[in-house]
Amino acid sequence: MKIKTIISTFSILLIFIGYAPYVFNILKGRTRPHVFSWFIWGLTTGIVYALQVSAGAGVGAWVTLCITLVLISVFFLSLKNGNKDIRKIDIVFFVSALIAIPVWLVVKQPVISIILLATIDMIGFAPTIRKSWNDPYSETLSLYTITTFRHGLTIFALEKLNFITLLYPVIWVIANAAFAIILIIRRNKISKNPLS
Repeated sequence: MKIKTIISTFSILLIFIGYAPYVFNILKGRTRPHVFSWFIWGLTTGIVYALQVSAGAGVGAWVTLCITLVLISVFFLSLKNGNKDIRKIDIVFFVSALIAIPVWLVVKQPVISIILLATIDMIGFAPTIRKSWNDPYSETLSLYTITTFRHGLTIFALEKLNFITLLYPVIWVIANAAFAIILIIRRNKISKNPLS
């Protein structure tokens, strides 16, 4: 149990290491988070935290609680300093995610609930992906790289390994790694072709 506490504490430390430059870049105007994504992520991650606690995640859920607080903070920062280029497709994704949240409340099945929440989070990622495809420098690459590693590490902090406790960190390892790769590819393309 002690090793899981150490891993969880280290994962929490990685949250602050990963988000410190992100917040700094937001305040400097270099990073422009999409407000819709951060609102959805803050809301759903708080719900995931409750599900993880109820499924016996133990100290591994501490990471989810801390990230919930950070996501909500970034959402509030993005209201002032975030991306203002909101397209119709962003609104479609945002409304879709919001509509799916009450479905989670009705389902009352933890496994289906965690699948729905993970799906909502991925829908919430769509505005950030769309924005970053066009402007890959509007996101801080190091955050997504560190977050990939942190979610992977969080798996080892979970006291009980089951579908409910595992799905969320596994899905975010994949999503963050894929998004980091997208940013790298798009940045390389833009640097090779300054007219694009």
